[in-house]
Amino acid sequence: MNFPGIAADLAALAKPVIIVHGANAWRDELANALHREKTVITSVSGYSSVLSDESAIELLMMSYAGLRNKRLVTALQKAGVNAVGLSGLDGRMIQGRRNRGIRVQDGDKVKILRDLSGRPETLNAPLLDLLTEHGYTPVLTMPVLDENNEAINSENDDVVTLLCRHYHPRVVVQLIEAPGLLRNPPEESSMIPTLHPSELKAWEAQSTGRIKRKLHALAGLYLDSSPDVILADGRREHPVMDALSGVGTVISSRQPEPGAPS
Repeated sequence: MNFPGIAADLAALAKPVIIVHGANAWRDELANALHREKTVITSVSGYSSVLSDESAIELLMMSYAGLRNKRLVTALQKAGVNAVGLSGLDGRMIQGRRNRGIRVQDGDKVKILRDLSGRPETLNAPLLDLLTEHGYTPVLTMPVLDENNEAINSENDDVVTLLCRHYHPRVVVQLIEAPGLLRNPPEESSMIPTLHPSELKAWEAQSTGRIKRKLHALAGLYLDSSPDVILADGRREHPVMDALSGVGTVISSRQPEPGAPS
């Protein structure tokens, strides 16, 4: 991900933005360096995730809220963007409810795993408004609080949906390490330039891995708001400006509504 390019683009944009970021790769590198094992589970619905035990939450705090967040804040400050890095814990920025259990297949049986993960439900909008109205750029990440004020893991895409539900933005840029949504991963030349939101469920059904979960979250986003969502390449020289120019996969209800993909 091109942090300096992202920061320079946001400085030139000169409009209030809220940033949400993850750090999956950084978390995995840190886990390897600390000789900590991660457990990947797949729910009976086909969604993969890392089991969020106490060790995983500690890694989140170190990689997401620590190294990745502060590296991004540093890049933004160097570009002249007055960024403030916050996890969902800070100021009760994001509070949710812990999952009651994840249903996974165990041979011929289905078992329920309980961990420290959940779904974000409420947003400290007054704090976000205070920051943006005074010229600060919030940079948000995991972990978040649960209903008992414990740190839990959640999905960045679900946080984006929560933000959209409250602010109803016109455009949401999602930077990934690919040119956009690929018809035939990992062939980068197979990028899909445009999608109507009604097609998301069909693409989700035929996808696997992290992109399956992202498409699921995007379909949920359009239940409460209707921004143009641009899945774009965060590795480009000007990631944000290129995305805003339509370089990537543009998901918009203004697109013609074609049939589902074959």
